[in-house]
Amino acid sequence: MQWITIGDIDLLECEACDGTWIEADVFERLCASHESRAAILHGNQTSQPAVARPQPTRYRPCLRCGTMMNRMNFGRRSGTVVDVCRGHGTFLDRGELHQVVRFVHEGGLDRARQAEIEELREEQRRLQSLQLQAGHGTPPAGSFAWDEHWFRDFMRALIEKQ
Repeated sequence: MQWITIGDIDLLECEACDGTWIEADVFERLCASHESRAAILHGNQTSQPAVARPQPTRYRPCLRCGTMMNRMNFGRRSGTVVDVCRGHGTFLDRGELHQVVRFVHEGGLDRARQAEIEELREEQRRLQSLQLQAGHGTPPAGSFAWDEHWFRDFMRALIEKQ
């Protein structure tokens, strides 16, 4: 493995597998800095694009601490699965660095955050609806609650129907 510098970003590249190790703090800086992302995207235009080859799922040990890293879909929505050791860094297989940087550069992280916020709001609305239904004695949709109010209303409806 060999350290290389692209712009202000230091990366450790593996000549054998074409993978890339990036320290945790450097990766955060890369995701936050437009200039750093541009350097990655435009810094290696002469090389051939990565060809996706199906490979078996493989867990890697962290280069710093040796514990097995977690495989995560970057940004939860990018479709690029990277190997992460939270405190130390991220290992990216061939082509994944450009995929991740392009995802961030094109607003993918912002869209992912917005989608998560909307999912949380929808969940909050759903919980509030359930609380309102519970407070009025109406069973939530899809449940069958036998509380006294619901049973009373049910019996009243049966009697009135006859």
